Amino acid sequence: MRIKLHNLIFIGMIGGLLIGLGLWAIKRSPDETYQAVYTHALWWLDLFGPTVFMGALKMIIAPLILASIVSGVTSLPDMKELGAIGWKTLAYYFCTTTIAVIIGLVFVLTIQPGKRAASVEVRNRRVAELDERRQAYQETTGQPALSADDRPNTAYLVWLAEQEGVEHTGGTEADRYEKLAGARGRTAGDIFKDDIVRPLLMNPFQSLSASPPNSLGIIFFSLLLGIACMVVGKRAALVVSFFQGLNAVIMQVTRWLMSVAPFAIGCIMAGLVARNGPEIFQTLGWYCGAVLGGILVHVCILVAIARVIGGVTPLRLFRGIREAYMIAFTTRSSAATLPVTIANTTEKLNVSPKVANFSLPLGATMNMDGTALYEGVAVIFLIQLYGGLDDVSITMTAMTTLLIFITAVLASVGAAAVPDAGLVTMVLVASAVHLPIYYIPLIFAVDAFLDMFRTSTNVLGDTVGAIVVNRLERSRLGAPALDTAPGR
Repeated sequence: MRIKLHNLIFIGMIGGLLIGLGLWAIKRSPDETYQAVYTHALWWLDLFGPTVFMGALKMIIAPLILASIVSGVTSLPDMKELGAIGWKTLAYYFCTTTIAVIIGLVFVLTIQPGKRAASVEVRNRRVAELDERRQAYQETTGQPALSADDRPNTAYLVWLAEQEGVEHTGGTEADRYEKLAGARGRTAGDIFKDDIVRPLLMNPFQSLSASPPNSLGIIFFSLLLGIACMVVGKRAALVVSFFQGLNAVIMQVTRWLMSVAPFAIGCIMAGLVARNGPEIFQTLGWYCGAVLGGILVHVCILVAIARVIGGVTPLRLFRGIREAYMIAFTTRSSAATLPVTIANTTEKLNVSPKVANFSLPLGATMNMDGTALYEGVAVIFLIQLYGGLDDVSITMTAMTTLLIFITAVLASVGAAAVPDAGLVTMVLVASAVHLPIYYIPLIFAVDAFLDMFRTSTNVLGDTVGAIVVNRLERSRLGAPALDTAPGR
C-alpha cells in the first residue's frame, strides 16, 4: 500500500524531531568527538534541507508568480471581473490582519507574560546590569548618569545605546542584530516608500533575478502585462499561451519537488531542534504561550470564515492544504511554500486558478496574519518586562496600545515572506513607542520556534482568502461550489 504524501511528510517531521533531540543531547557533551559528530551532522542536514530543498522551491518562486498572475488575469472574461476579485481579496486581507493584531493584543495584555516570575528574574538581572553601566559611565566620563530628579541624562542614554550595540554586534547573533540596526529609525512613511512604492516600479528583470525575488515588483508587472494582453486581444494570443504553458510546467516541477519533501523537511526539523533544544522555553514560556494562544484563536476564526463564507468544512480545509501547511511550518517561508499552496488550493480545494493565481501570490507578499499578531505581542511583552528602566521610559496606555496596533498592521504588510523577516519589521513597531532595539534579541531564542506557527498561519490565511473570494465570485467564474466538490 502506497503511503500518502502528507503522511510521509508527518513521518519526516517526527523523525526530524527525534534526530534533533539526539543531536541536541550530543551538543551538550564536552567530548570533542561528539562535538565533531554534531558539527558534521548539522552540515549534512543544512545541505539537504535549507540549501537544496528550500533553494529549489525559492528557485521557482519568481517565474511562478509571473506566470500564475499573467495566466490568471488573462483567463478572466473582462476587467470588471479582475476588479471584483482584486478588491475582495484586499478587503479580506485587511480585515483578517486587523483581527489578528487585536487578538494578539488581547492575549498579551490579559496574560501579561512580562510580569510573570521567570520574567521578573530577567528584569532583575537587567537592573543589576544597568547599575554597572551607570558606574562605568561615571568612571569613563566623570559625569553622573542620572540627573537631580533621578532621570537618566541624554548623554548617558546615547552612551548606553552605543555600548549595547557593540555587545550585540560582537555576539553569536551579530548578523540578526545588524538587520535590526539597519531598520532602526525607519518610519511608516519610509516603509511605504522603500518597501512598497519603490519595489513596485523596479525593472522587472531585476525583480525576477533579485535574491530573494522582489515579489511586489513581479506582481505589479504581471498585472500590467496581463491587463495589456486583455486589451490587445487576439494579437497577444501567443503571449497568453506562453505564460499559461509556463504556469503548467512550473506546477509540474513543484510536484517533482514534493516527492523529496518528507526527507528534506525531516532534515530542516532536525536542524532546528538540534540548535535550540527545549531549554529555551524556561524563561520565555509565558511569552510563547501568549503568541501561540493568539494564533490558535486566529486559526479558529479563519476556519470559521472558511466554513461560514467559503462553504468549506474544517476537515476538508485541512485535508486540502495539509502539505502546504506542514511545509510552511518547517521551512518558515510562505514564499517558498507558494508553489505548493497554489497546487493544493486549486487541485484539492477546487478553487478556480483565476482566483488562486491572483490572490495567493499577493497574499504571500502582503497578507501576514501570524506575523502581525506576533509583532504586537512581542513589543508589549518587552515593554512589560523592561518598562520603567533607565532606557525604557514607556508605560502601557490606551494610546500606546493603539500606536502598536497601527504600526503592527503596517509592518506586517512590509514583511518579506522569508524566515526572520518579522524580527526586522518589528523594529518599526518598537521604534514607534521608543523601545530600544537592543532589547529585541531577548526573543531570538524562541523566534524560530514561533516563526513556524506564524508562517503556517500566514499560509492558512492566504488559502482561506482564496476560498472566500472563489465562493463570492463563483457565479461569474463558473466554478463549482466548494462545499459540494468531492474530497480528495
